[in-house]
Amino acid sequence: MTPYEKVQHCLAQVKKACPEKPKVGIVLGSGLGDLADAVEDAVYVPYAEIDGFPISTAPGHVGRFVFGRFEGLPVVMMQGRVHLYEGYPVSDCVLPIRLMASLGIDTLLLTNAAGAINPTYKVGEFCLLKDHISSFVPSPLLGPNVSEWGTRFPDMTAVYDPQLREKMHEAGKEAGCVLHDGVYVQFTGPAYETPAEIHMASVLGADMAGMSTVIEATAAHHMGVRLVGVSLATNQAAGVGTKKLSEEEVIEEGKKAAARFQQMIRNFLGKLK
Repeated sequence: MTPYEKVQHCLAQVKKACPEKPKVGIVLGSGLGDLADAVEDAVYVPYAEIDGFPISTAPGHVGRFVFGRFEGLPVVMMQGRVHLYEGYPVSDCVLPIRLMASLGIDTLLLTNAAGAINPTYKVGEFCLLKDHISSFVPSPLLGPNVSEWGTRFPDMTAVYDPQLREKMHEAGKEAGCVLHDGVYVQFTGPAYETPAEIHMASVLGADMAGMSTVIEATAAHHMGVRLVGVSLATNQAAGVGTKKLSEEEVIEEGKKAAARFQQMIRNFLGKLK
């Protein structure tokens, strides 16, 4: 199947379980998945039950869609995402994003746990994405363009919607979060970056480094979905701090920040109504 046919195949199955057209899509990063527990009238669709859908295998990723209402809005949450390092082609990694866009969401919130490159960022603080660097991962737009999704050459000047970013800044302030403005760079993983690679990313202007989000943002922007992205600094990137990096630390720091993160998202969604 072509990427378009695969999305349509999965879409037909998910639509049957979708209680109502979602307005907002939320991708929950490592350690942040507990937000889905607060969804009202929740309907769960495990990725494994969708024929042709990629399965999330990363630690801390449950691997399912959660449909329902959150802060009065119809939402669909991804409790776990799909990464390039799991061995999937880029078209599969962004298939969930394209599916949510095809379901009719008009706003997408991308969250992730990432390493802080900027030395002024502390572990447990958040970074609101103002831009990203995609140079180290394959573009999800490679290959024949699907005109139903978007133009062949999308403009990438303002991927992260300025108005949504303003609302998130207000939401973060109200929740007592430290919310920086920064640039995110995606590497493929699964190995953490070397100090030399982090130094390179810093020279290029990156503030946060991770293994997701950029390809998802590219696919969503291509399809005309407004989006906003938030990174949680779960560790200092290699060469910035002295601690040995581990997936356990990422998940643990995500849990510590869960209450502040949830309140910020609640505040944000309240401003969308």
